[in-house]
Amino acid sequence: MVDHLANTEINSQRIAAVESCFGASGQPLALPGRVLLGEGVLTKECRKKAKPRIFFLFNDILVYGSIVLSKRKYRSQHIIPLEEVTLEPLPETLQAKNRWMIKTAKKSFVVSAASVTERQEWISHIEECVRRQLLATGRQPTTEHAAPWIPDKATDICMRCTQTRFSALTRRHHCRKCGFVVCAECSRERFLLPHLSPKPLRVCSLCFRQLAAQKRKEEEEEQGRGSLGQPAYLAGAVFGASSGDDDDSDEDKEGSGDGDWPSRVEFYASGASWSSFHS
Repeated sequence: MVDHLANTEINSQRIAAVESCFGASGQPLALPGRVLLGEGVLTKECRKKAKPRIFFLFNDILVYGSIVLSKRKYRSQHIIPLEEVTLEPLPETLQAKNRWMIKTAKKSFVVSAASVTERQEWISHIEECVRRQLLATGRQPTTEHAAPWIPDKATDICMRCTQTRFSALTRRHHCRKCGFVVCAECSRERFLLPHLSPKPLRVCSLCFRQLAAQKRKEEEEEQGRGSLGQPAYLAGAVFGASSGDDDDSDEDKEGSGDGDWPSRVEFYASGASWSSFHS
């Protein structure tokens, strides 16, 4: 089916129509052998609230963007190579149905379809395209994935110290390693996460300790040390309050609260409703 459509006029017209909807802000999508297989509106769970997004499935990429005017104008184009994609179906809850997670090394997020059938069709088509793309490129499936950000409304208190209550004056922040919603005091440190950014990113205190310990172990095994006065395992870390310049991108206190919250995987896989994470 894909090979049959690759060089047809109808496929070229469909891709050109998508390019036109994104306008000058979008990247060119027409490439030799690229086929547009399907499109539809899915609900993407964003930091502030769930929002409708237009998705386009090609044989080698997944494209999505914001809807300005249905079938006529889209913006904020995102392109995800399918060989980097892993899908994870999520359990049903009373508040959230027909969901699954789209995971990549740089970004992971949750989407939902209008029905069980639509969800299954999206998952099966994407997984088949991923399988074909991995076979064509000879690559192995990605094993390291970015943590999805837990939505702001999932909790009214810091998910690390469980003491700080968020308000108009007390902002929420997100740990780039685990995706938890945390307060400023519980996310003062930064650590270099090369698969996400060339710059050190905000992490919670628990993740910082785990990352530092892991790095220290690796450095000790290699019997290597960094510059005098600072162990190499902390070379990628930045101490002190974060400037906050990364807080509003699509974004622990030391103590007994670290064990009170489930891991990021458990938060989505347990089927627990957001309300159960409120104090």
